[in-house]
Amino acid sequence: MKANIWVMLKPTVLDPQGQAIQHALASFGYRSVKDVRQGKFFVMELNGLSREEAEKQVERISREVLANPVIEQFRFEIVD
Repeated sequence: MKANIWVMLKPTVLDPQGQAIQHALASFGYRSVKDVRQGKFFVMELNGLSREEAEKQVERISREVLANPVIEQFRFEIVD
């Protein structure tokens, strides 16, 4: 089973990399793109866990290791 994890800055936190990407896109003619938020994506291979155990473990890893809870939020999905 795998876990897909997305970590993004909270909407209230300034995202300078996202802004730079948005400005670059506008300079290439993609003027309809009005906002870009940049983040991190992780794929974890999980072995020997039930779905419930996997969810608990991924939640804990995301909260304690992958994301800074002060400025970032995360979401994940478990894929069989």
